[in-house]
Amino acid sequence: MNTMIQEVTDRIIARSQVSRAAYLAKIERARKQGPLRGELSCGNLAHGFAACGKEDKVDLRNMIKANIAIVSSYNDMLSAHQPYEDYPQKLKKAISEVGSVAQFAGGVPAMCDGVTQGNPGMELSLMSRDNIAMAAAIGLSHNMFDGALMLGICDKIVPGLLLAGLSFGHLPTIFVPAGPMPSGLPNKEKARIRQEFAQGKVGREELLDAESQSYHSPGTCTFYGTANSNQLVVEMMGLHLPGSSFVNPGTELREALTGAAARQVTRLTDLGDNYMPIGHIVDAKAMVNGLVGLLATGGSTNHTMHLVAVARAAGLIVNWDDFADLSSAIPLITRIYPNGSADINHFTAAGGMSLLFKQLLDKGLLHNDVNTICGYGLERYTQEPRIVDGELTWVEGVAESFDKEVVADINYPFKPDGGLSVLTGNLGRAVMKTSALREPHCKIKAPAVVFEDQYSFDAAFKSGELDKDCVVVVRFQGPAAIGMPELHRLTPPLGVQQDKGFKVALVTDGRMSGASGKVPAAIHLTPEAFKGGLIGKINTGDLIEIDTSTGKLTLHVSEVDLAARTQASLDLTASHQGMGRELFAGMRSTLTGAEQGACSLFIEQDKLDSGLL
Repeated sequence: MNTMIQEVTDRIIARSQVSRAAYLAKIERARKQGPLRGELSCGNLAHGFAACGKEDKVDLRNMIKANIAIVSSYNDMLSAHQPYEDYPQKLKKAISEVGSVAQFAGGVPAMCDGVTQGNPGMELSLMSRDNIAMAAAIGLSHNMFDGALMLGICDKIVPGLLLAGLSFGHLPTIFVPAGPMPSGLPNKEKARIRQEFAQGKVGREELLDAESQSYHSPGTCTFYGTANSNQLVVEMMGLHLPGSSFVNPGTELREALTGAAARQVTRLTDLGDNYMPIGHIVDAKAMVNGLVGLLATGGSTNHTMHLVAVARAAGLIVNWDDFADLSSAIPLITRIYPNGSADINHFTAAGGMSLLFKQLLDKGLLHNDVNTICGYGLERYTQEPRIVDGELTWVEGVAESFDKEVVADINYPFKPDGGLSVLTGNLGRAVMKTSALREPHCKIKAPAVVFEDQYSFDAAFKSGELDKDCVVVVRFQGPAAIGMPELHRLTPPLGVQQDKGFKVALVTDGRMSGASGKVPAAIHLTPEAFKGGLIGKINTGDLIEIDTSTGKLTLHVSEVDLAARTQASLDLTASHQGMGRELFAGMRSTLTGAEQGACSLFIEQDKLDSGLL
């Protein structure tokens, strides 16, 4: 085992000793011998199976068969989730065929940052994760279930379902993916047209044509953003069937894997001899494996928040130093857009998940002594699924990449580190995704240009105000301020400035996430402006220095001058009203900082674990 990976794992275990013990005790209390519905009164149970068919009623009443909860993020507006429409019936059929029962426990909302980008609805995006967790928990709270199948794909949905699943950590739980859409317009071409639109060289019609050719059918978007990072991380943690993450919707293999996931969860319940709840799978080693997979592939920076929150749900305490130290030890071995020109289908064709597992295991970069939904250890995950003579089987994955421009030989990686830098300085702490940058490191010292929102930036770009070396500062975008929206509308204009030869960077307490590309962006800055962070005292013209080689983020203004300045304030009423945002005021007010997961769910638990309650 790589020494740094072992060191990070050991310190997570050490700092989580109290909280992990409390978590394991909690899920053990929730475990009951025999079907959990056996604890319900006759009236409770009658309500629980009133709508079932005659045979299922008999089975549920007799307490001899497992009952599996299905929780789905289906909607037919979003391409990634549309394939889930008929999954409940398929899952029920597969589960019935092996002598168990399934009920649809509940649906959860699924919003798309791609639709809400640059619009008021985007300010609900991050908070939707905690909302999803609570919605799934409500579905599972009926206590009718012996296992669960979680149907989710994108940005906040999978982390939310993980938070709920771990809250019910006594239940065996399998995540069921739906797969990416086939490849469309090449990503480089899409990025080029977006920049030309920002410059006014093409119109809305041309831009819409390009976007429609990119996002063109049911399935997950094919670039390596948060959605596909979710799928990869969940498989790295052993919660997907091996090789199931990136199989296209509507294919024979996809259908077979969906049925196999349904059958597998019935084998893990407490009614049999192979009880394996999700709370016993997701431990410190599994969390580190997820982080390793994310960093080795240059995945979404959203997970610097999501995986912190997910870890906390399992009684584990993970921080950004863990990300930074792991990144220093893990080579970048994939190039998937925005880290390269390939998409997720190209990654699969080059060798995909089985090759990724094999290379990381061979280098001692993954913990192999872990539980998974398929048993102990990760050897099964070096295999890939196939249909042979009409039957689903797994065969040994390829030994080397079919396209070393997409998946490198781990001995000759694209970069020696995982492409994530944690920056620290008088401004606070931030993260930067360096895997997609033109140079291995970002070193810039330039005057700040300060904006209070992303919309005023547009006017400055169009007026030529940014035609210079500069560090763009966009503040009051943090979790407590307006829910931490993504700021991708800034990327094409800043890319134009780069192409003009200017050195530019972004500093913000907001997000850029999985689509962070060639523009250096120090994001998730904490403490945020709304909570008194020093970003609230930056003036246009102040020198800001970013250096990822040293991990420094520095505002070059004297302590005396800073003490004399007044903290900026902003009337955020307009961002707290309309588009449902007023309904989230309570949640927004309790969100923790970015490094603590930007989460509203564990306030009381934190107090319990620290002895304050």
